[in-house]
Amino acid sequence: MTNRTISAILSAFLFLYINPGSIAQTASQEDPLLTVGGKPVSRDEFVYLIGKGSNSDANTPGLSREEFEENLDLFINYKLKVREAEALGLDETTEFKREFASFKESLKSPFLIKNSLEDGELRKAYSRMQEVIRASHILFQFPPNASSEDSLIVLKMALKIKQEIQNGGDINALAVEYSDDPSAKINKGDLGYFTALQMVQPFEDAAFTLQPGQVSDPVLTSFGYHIIKVQERQPNPGQVQVSHILVRVDETNPNSENQARRKISDIYTEIQKPTTLWEDIVKNYSEDPATSKKGGLLPWFSVGNMIPEFEMAAFSLTEIGEVSPPVKTRYGYHILRLENKKPIDSFEEMEDMIRSRILRDSRSTMIQSQVLAIQKARYGFKENEANVEKLRASLNTKKKNEFRPEITALGMGASNLFTLKGKAYSTEDMLIYMETDEVSPKTKGGTFDIWYDRFAGELLAQIEEEDLEANNKEYSMLLKEYRDGILLFTLMNEEVWQKGIQDSIGQRAYYEQNIRDYQWGERVNAFIVKVLDINKLEQAKSRLQGNAYSESLVNEFEEFYKSNDPLAYQTQSGLIEIADDPILSKADLSKSFQEIEADGHLHLVVVGAKVPPGPMAFEETRGPVIRDYQEYLDEQLIQSLRKKYPIKVNKSVKEEAFIALNQ
Repeated sequence: MTNRTISAILSAFLFLYINPGSIAQTASQEDPLLTVGGKPVSRDEFVYLIGKGSNSDANTPGLSREEFEENLDLFINYKLKVREAEALGLDETTEFKREFASFKESLKSPFLIKNSLEDGELRKAYSRMQEVIRASHILFQFPPNASSEDSLIVLKMALKIKQEIQNGGDINALAVEYSDDPSAKINKGDLGYFTALQMVQPFEDAAFTLQPGQVSDPVLTSFGYHIIKVQERQPNPGQVQVSHILVRVDETNPNSENQARRKISDIYTEIQKPTTLWEDIVKNYSEDPATSKKGGLLPWFSVGNMIPEFEMAAFSLTEIGEVSPPVKTRYGYHILRLENKKPIDSFEEMEDMIRSRILRDSRSTMIQSQVLAIQKARYGFKENEANVEKLRASLNTKKKNEFRPEITALGMGASNLFTLKGKAYSTEDMLIYMETDEVSPKTKGGTFDIWYDRFAGELLAQIEEEDLEANNKEYSMLLKEYRDGILLFTLMNEEVWQKGIQDSIGQRAYYEQNIRDYQWGERVNAFIVKVLDINKLEQAKSRLQGNAYSESLVNEFEEFYKSNDPLAYQTQSGLIEIADDPILSKADLSKSFQEIEADGHLHLVVVGAKVPPGPMAFEETRGPVIRDYQEYLDEQLIQSLRKKYPIKVNKSVKEEAFIALNQ
């Protein structure tokens, strides 16, 4: 059984009418609502399950006494079945354990610290994506194998240039002179437009804190120190699709620049003529082999995906079909035409992409560091710094198989590493973990820091999961709901559903005992022809009128119309129950042929012999019998369980539940 929730499962058995108001959580927690065979069932569980179908509208009435009692009775039946499933050991089967473990693994994710931090980063990134920034920068790289003195010299240089910019210096001119970014000689430090997740995180964080005209302090990234000046901030224009014409410039030919400029100018003039077809111009003149045969069409792109000059020209076009003036890029000269545009996608549409990119950049390390810090604070992590430092000094260059001998030589086999929730963990605990843990090859030759962090991290994660079940009410309720739902489904499948389908002797016995419930009303042999094409009415009447009902009449008419006019008619024939048929219930059954108007169509009816009311044959009603037999088995199961497991209801807690569901 997979992809099943208790909400779906219970709908077949539980809570026929649920429409309470908001649920109070203030009632007594000590006493159970009821006991099932001595096993307590909490008031909170009952209120929670009914509350899942609640309507938060304050104007919607809560449960009446009658509805409350009905739902309590159904809840008791549900808990009886779960109790029986446990008694039968269904919660100890391999299949149950596998499915429950799988659900538990998927359920815990939204409740973990990591998920809430990730979600915060996702939302922050998407919020930033609503804007695009145009910025310039100057990069100051460190020399190879830089010392701390070297780093300080680079930082002082960055601060000096920042001051020069603030004193009125042109960042673009200064970028050409000082920037270690190789592209600065061409773009003068102008990065064009970008949005979230298109720059390394420290650079992005700094840029999004600046307003147009502001200059950052030196920003440290893996590339070096950056001085950033934001030129513009604008709403994100979303995505565009353009087609283009390209005229290349041959850098080895000194005349190529002028030739390309004249050619693109002539093409632009030609495009302005009303009789000119864009596709023809692209095919004849564009020098982009990838697009010239398909009208110059490029894939959709957003800000930051194209070179700045091309991108700015594309996003400056506002009307579909609008053509840009010639644009110079490092590839040559372009003319662009806007083909389509659309706004930025919704958060839900972009969530997977954003998550993937965040987990690939430095944010993932930052998130993990924050998770560990929160876990350590929450669960009382206290490190024995002296022991850890001593082990680090001795083991940080050792391989995995050298740890135990080295620790033994140090006499630190039982030394305390840290305490967690008041429990001490020693070097021996870490060694056992190392010896039983399956690790990637790159970690097998790792250091003390790798193993220590891994050991502590997994313990913290384990304790967080245990803490969820013990202290997070929503999580524990969902977990119990699904657990009991699996047991309920398994029991019902074995004792009711499959038994009802497979027990042919029981089915027939039930049918014979309840034959009065499987009776035909008055029936008649009839042939009903629904005329879909009114022009074919007379053709049908001529074949039916004046003829008695017979199988040969039906067969001959159906063979005729299916061969000649298959769309002209719809037919129904056989022994039909009169009262349940919308056509025959209107018919004068004393006439052998008649025309009846219904549902906007004319129906031709040929009536034969009537058959009086009588019992249905077992084969005729096997489906309804199986359904009713399953209901009977369910009722019998409940009766037997109520005898097997006595029910005791705490009246005062029951009243608390009623009040909670009506507040």
